[in-house]
Amino acid sequence: MPQRFGTLIVPVPGLSGTTYPPGTKVAIRGRGASVDAFVHGDWLPLAWWEFAEGVNEDAMEG
Repeated sequence: MPQRFGTLIVPVPGLSGTTYPPGTKVAIRGRGASVDAFVHGDWLPLAWWEFAEGVNEDAMEG
């Protein structure tokens, strides 16, 4: 399965305690009402309304 990417649309705290602002690019795993997202190895459990899907992989590198 190809890697999926998205963008946060609300501030979300990661497991590390860092809160990521809207616009942060995330790598997404899973499907349904909640998914696992990652930012530089930090895990963010996301609900469907906290992110928008469809960011390409090139944007994750910037």
